[in-house]
Amino acid sequence: MNAKRLLPLIFMMLAASSQAFSDDDARKAILELRQRLSTVQSELSARLDTAQRNQLEMANQNDSLRQEIAKLRGQVESLTNEVATLQKRNRDLYTDLDARIKKFEPSSVTVDGRSTTVERSEQAAYDAALAQFRGGDFRGAIGGFQQFIGRYPSSAYVPAAQYFIGSAYFALKDYKSSISANQVIVDRYKDSPRAPEALLSIADSQLQMADKRAANRTLTRVLQEYPDSEAAILARERLPGTR
Repeated sequence: MNAKRLLPLIFMMLAASSQAFSDDDARKAILELRQRLSTVQSELSARLDTAQRNQLEMANQNDSLRQEIAKLRGQVESLTNEVATLQKRNRDLYTDLDARIKKFEPSSVTVDGRSTTVERSEQAAYDAALAQFRGGDFRGAIGGFQQFIGRYPSSAYVPAAQYFIGSAYFALKDYKSSISANQVIVDRYKDSPRAPEALLSIADSQLQMADKRAANRTLTRVLQEYPDSEAAILARERLPGTR
C-alpha cells in the first residue's frame, strides 16, 4: 500500500482509538501502527531498490547484448570481406593458370600461305630470330635461326628460317654461304613457296660473284620449275632475251 494513502488512515485510527481506548491502549496502538508504517516503508524501499536493480541489470544486459551484436556484425563483415578476397584470389589463380596452360597449347598459324599448328615456344623462338633479322642484327639472326632449326627440325617455319639465313649471309656479303643456305631449301623443300625465292636469291649471289653464266642457268631453272611463281616474273625480267 502507498505510504501517502496510509497516513490519513493512521491518523483516523489514532483519533478513533483515543476515544475508545485508554492512554495505554492508545500508546500501544500508536506503537503498533508506527511499526506497521515502518515495515511498509521498508518493504516499499526494498521493492523500489529491487525494481531499480532489475532495471539497471536489464539495462546492463541490453547494453551487453548490443555490444555482442555489434561484435558479431563486425565478425560477419570481416568474414564477408575475407570470402570476397578469397574468391577474387581464386579467380586470379584460375586466370593465371589458364594463361600458363595456353602458353603450352599449340596455336594455328599460316606459314607461307599454308595453315598449320605450332607450339608456343616454337613460335616465340622463330619470332625472336626474325626480330633480330629485321633489326639488322644479321649475325645474331643467323645464329637464332640455326638454333631454331636444330630445336624444331620438323617445324613448318624451317624453310622460311633457312631462307632468312641465306638472306642474312647475303646482307653480310658472304655470297658463298648465302648460296649454300638457299641450296638447302632447293634440295629439301622443293614444294615450299620459298624454293623459287631461294633459287632467285642464289642467282643474285652468283651475279654478285660475277658468275653470270651460273646466274642465267639458275634463273632459267626458276622459269622451268616454277613458271607460275612471282620469282619467275623477276627471273624473266633478268634473263636476257626473255622479256
